Amino acid sequence: MVSQVIAVAIFVAVIGVIVSEKLHRAACALIGAMLLILIGILEPKEALGFIDFNTIGVLIGMMMFVAVVKNSGIFEYLAIKSAKIAKGNPWRIMIAFMIITAVLSAFLDNVTTVLLIGPMTFSICQKLELNPVPYLMTQIMSSNLGGTATLIGDPPNIMIGSAADISFAQFVIYDGPIVVISMVAAIFMFRFIYGKGLSVSPEKMELIMQMDEKEQIRDQALFVKSVIMIFLVALAFILHDALGLKTSIIALSCAALMIMIGRQDVEETVHDVEWPTIVFFAFLFIVVGGLEKVGIIQNIADLMVSTTGTHYVILMLVILWVSAICSAVLDNIPFVATLIPLIMTMEADGIDVWPLWWAVSIGACFGGNGTIIGASANVVLTGIAGRRGYPITFIDFLKIGAPVMLMSVVLATVYLLVLFGGYWK
Repeated sequence: MVSQVIAVAIFVAVIGVIVSEKLHRAACALIGAMLLILIGILEPKEALGFIDFNTIGVLIGMMMFVAVVKNSGIFEYLAIKSAKIAKGNPWRIMIAFMIITAVLSAFLDNVTTVLLIGPMTFSICQKLELNPVPYLMTQIMSSNLGGTATLIGDPPNIMIGSAADISFAQFVIYDGPIVVISMVAAIFMFRFIYGKGLSVSPEKMELIMQMDEKEQIRDQALFVKSVIMIFLVALAFILHDALGLKTSIIALSCAALMIMIGRQDVEETVHDVEWPTIVFFAFLFIVVGGLEKVGIIQNIADLMVSTTGTHYVILMLVILWVSAICSAVLDNIPFVATLIPLIMTMEADGIDVWPLWWAVSIGACFGGNGTIIGASANVVLTGIAGRRGYPITFIDFLKIGAPVMLMSVVLATVYLLVLFGGYWK
């Protein structure tokens, strides 16, 4: 009983300090993990056993891969090319950037995506003399929606895929349709919110048409290699189940190959990896492992099952909405890290949990749109906007993000009911 109280206190303290942002989240997780070991709740070897090294490997591999690819200028090329395809029309540009952001976020880290697309947004909006905030907001929403579609699109999916042994193809099959539906609904919503304010003169539109996307290509050879490798990486992830390879092996192998053929500075590539994020993941797994060790996860699982009884459809929807709401106000990574052993415990108790994994995945990723602190991409891009003279406040974000989140989760509710409504009969 004492160990349970201590483990819960450490977990709550870690989450509380992360939310307060008084201390870097990597330091919070590290301190929490060390306390569990020093107090004796976990043995050092036991603590290491709770770390999901497959998730860590995927993150490191994809970060290194992107660090090389981005030096080609391919992302800037895509941004300008899409703006020209839209004929400089501000509304069409908004849609094009939403689609590009969603697609890139399905294969890259969301923060990386917005960091690559954001600067080009400022450049194009400056030429059109438009406020970039509507464009940035739609890109943030699209990033969080698009990242839901694949195994590697968002950290929660990487964690879920690794824990439940769910393949890349299965993520596309189960999460992909609701992402497309939500994206279409979001476009219509943004048409209503921003459509009337997006009008410019033909002269300004012509300035966009005069931009040369080819000037953005900094290394032609690397550009060609990047296009080929991006295709091969996607194909490898799709086939990883058939190949019998873990996703971490594919990510790290592709990163190694890209470093070799890209001929980029290795030290710079390694430096571009978000090591604080990697440290945070590793030690967070240990903090959650402490809850699992003392039986808290089992107790919560028993409580949820006893409350809903055999009404597993209700349990699925509860998990969806709780995941979305909690992920809107908390970092979705520690939240999902807590839910994973919870669902695995239910599975050990004889419950078929297949639909529950999708409820967590969709809820946690969609919930990131709810508030300015709901996802890392939100914090990063709004921070850049503020530094550029376009501040986005918590309330400003909430007015747009909350309706988008609620709309997407309502659609997800209907989607899951259609997909799994009769699953447990």
